[in-house]
Amino acid sequence: MCGRFTLTAPSRLDAEAIGAALLTPALPHVAPRYNIAPSQSVLLVRQREDGAGREVVLARWGLIPSWAKDPAIGNRLANARGETLAEKPSFRTAWKRRRGLVLADGFYEWQVVPGQTVKQPWWIHRKDGAPFAFGALWETWHPPEGGEGVVSCTLVTTEPNALMAPIHDRMPVILAWSEGGRWLSSPSPPSDLVRPCAPDPWEGVRVSTRVNRPSHDSPDCVTSVTT
Repeated sequence: MCGRFTLTAPSRLDAEAIGAALLTPALPHVAPRYNIAPSQSVLLVRQREDGAGREVVLARWGLIPSWAKDPAIGNRLANARGETLAEKPSFRTAWKRRRGLVLADGFYEWQVVPGQTVKQPWWIHRKDGAPFAFGALWETWHPPEGGEGVVSCTLVTTEPNALMAPIHDRMPVILAWSEGGRWLSSPSPPSDLVRPCAPDPWEGVRVSTRVNRPSHDSPDCVTSVTT
């Protein structure tokens, strides 16, 4: 799973960093974030609904299915298991038609440590600090009483790679920029992309349990600790 992530250097999210395969309109201005949590706004790359290219929008993290009566369901749908996307009513339509990319530069996972009652948080990121994209699904939910629609999303998860396996039994799907175009626009769901990324460019560091509280959103969330 993926319960928190970071975008510590949004200034690196330019056309050169993202790559020619994902040229988009100007990114919304966002401040550096060190502890992004479900229900908060994230940067979502998606195909435009009118079919005219791609766009980057702010979306609520935690997918609200279009048929939901209560948007609170999104609080339970921050992640979607890649193995069952085609089966789950909450995800199967989005898996076919509304795939997106959520922009990030790191994510957190919590490790069970024998003899300790508190799990150890880890910050996982590329060694070069470069931004990357999570594979995601999105929906637009319209309140029954009318009003503006809410764009929401969920992060797709898969089995862990060699780096993540000692920490947790799941990890988010992370796509190379060259794979992003196919994830977004393939006419059939790109099931082969639902797999762990290679561990080589990545590293994990132990961080403070300060990250356990979403209200703590500061650089010390990603500072390495020895225990």
